[in-house]
Amino acid sequence: MKDSIHVIFGFDMETDVGSFTPYYDGVKNATGPLIEVFERKNIKGTFFYTGDAARRNPDSVALVRDSGNEVGTHSLFHETVGDQLFPIPGVVPLLAEEVPFRIRKATEWVQEVLGSQPVSFRCPRLWSSTAVVNALEELNYAVDASYPMYFYRERLVPYHPSREDWTQEGDLNILQIPNFADMTMKSKDPGLERDRDQWPLFRTKGADALMQRVHSFIRFMREKDLPVVLCFYFHPWEFIPIHKSYKYGECTVTPDRFITLNCGDKAMEEFGLLIDRLKDLGAEFHRADDFAVKWHRYTTAQSRT
Repeated sequence: MKDSIHVIFGFDMETDVGSFTPYYDGVKNATGPLIEVFERKNIKGTFFYTGDAARRNPDSVALVRDSGNEVGTHSLFHETVGDQLFPIPGVVPLLAEEVPFRIRKATEWVQEVLGSQPVSFRCPRLWSSTAVVNALEELNYAVDASYPMYFYRERLVPYHPSREDWTQEGDLNILQIPNFADMTMKSKDPGLERDRDQWPLFRTKGADALMQRVHSFIRFMREKDLPVVLCFYFHPWEFIPIHKSYKYGECTVTPDRFITLNCGDKAMEEFGLLIDRLKDLGAEFHRADDFAVKWHRYTTAQSRT
């Protein structure tokens, strides 16, 4: 386990451009091409659906399931279920007491379409919380792939969180998988340090630019004699043409340019290149649920030595 490079590709199946539009063109039109890439490259991954995305796009869910990839959950309506890391106009975090109901309802909606209970979860924007993790534990989730390494910067490998503080190690059964970031660079973003993050570098600057971050992370982890786990997050809307602005209701939404830059064919091209570059390193690709089983076997064996 420690000698290998482990890759988890996660796709957050949500409305186009996150919470900024009500459309599902990405889920409708990019699921098939992405699955084709997965099959051509002989890899597997996890597709995290909001409850609403699953209900409105059952064909997408079936395609993921029937291709042998994992269907997970991504909240109910791409709401902020966890602790807010930075403010977004009009997006108000759920109260802690609301979280268990919303996650349970999201799970029910995905399960209705999937035909079985999902066991992997990711919070929108990687904004999780202690309330979220405890709610997932109660619902017997195996994985939460929400920890933003760029922000908390403490957990470098998967861990079992504490029921009192989800960012600390504890004795919960659920496995928290951090989303990797470049921990060697000097950040120019004091406080948030989002420039350490891997998203959306693969399409804004290209796969090779992202691989520079990957190589830095690998060296960093091996110097510490730690397993290398690269958890990525992507979105289906990144793989279709995206407008610079969207008008609906009583307003026009114009996302920051990095959010829409090079979406569509360029993103798909760079994504394929990223897979090839990771394969050149001998990386192993996992579904989140399968990785949790593998990690449990590894940590159990380590505890015996």
